[in-house]
Amino acid sequence: MNEPIAHSGTWGIALIVIVLASWLLYRYLAPKTWKEWASAGVVQAFIIALYAEMYGFPLTIYLLVRFFGLDQTNLNASLWSTLLGMGETGMMIAMIFGYAILFIGIGIFMEGWRELHRARQEGRLITDRLYGLVRHPQYTGLFVALFGEGVVHWPTIFSVALFPIIVLAYYLLARSEERKVEDEFGEAYREYRKRVPMFIPRWGEWRKLATTRDDTPA
Repeated sequence: MNEPIAHSGTWGIALIVIVLASWLLYRYLAPKTWKEWASAGVVQAFIIALYAEMYGFPLTIYLLVRFFGLDQTNLNASLWSTLLGMGETGMMIAMIFGYAILFIGIGIFMEGWRELHRARQEGRLITDRLYGLVRHPQYTGLFVALFGEGVVHWPTIFSVALFPIIVLAYYLLARSEERKVEDEFGEAYREYRKRVPMFIPRWGEWRKLATTRDDTPA
C-alpha cells in the first residue's frame, strides 16, 4: 500500500480531545469505590484508543492492510468508509449518524445524572421521569454515546472490542449499587426493580428516554 491515509497524524488534536473527554468522564461519573474506578478506567481506555486512532495513528486500517490484503486507492482512517469504498462521502454519513447517537446518549447521561443528584440531596428514591423507564439511565446514556462515537462514527479494533467489556463492567457495578439501594429503601426498591428494566427500556419507550427532560431548577 503506497497511498496515504487521510485524517491522521494530528496528535495535538488527539491529546486535547482525550483530555477533555476524560475530564468530563471523571467529573460526572465521580468514581469513589474501586469498582467505580475500574469501570471508569475501561471507559477511559476506550476514549484513548478511539481518539488516538481517529486523529493520530490509524492502527486498525494498517492492520487490515497488513493481514487482510486491503489495498485500495482511496483509503481513509474511517473503517466504514474504507471497507465500503465510499471515501469522504461514507465518512461523512458515518459521522452524521454517529454524532446524532452520541449527543442523544450524552443528553440521557446528563439528565440521568441530574435527576439522581437531586434525589440524593433530598434523600429519596427516584422512580419517575427517566428512572421510570430504566433503573440506570446515566449508564444507558453512556452506552448509547460510546456506541455512536466508537462503533457507528469511528469504529476501531479496540473500541469495538472494549464496548461489550464496558457494558459488562457497568452491569456488575449497577448490580452492586442496587444492593446498597435495596438495603436503604427495602421493599419500595424491590417493587420498583420488578417493574422497571435495568438499562434497556421497553419496546416503544426509546423515544421517551431520549426526550424526557426535567425543567425543574437544580
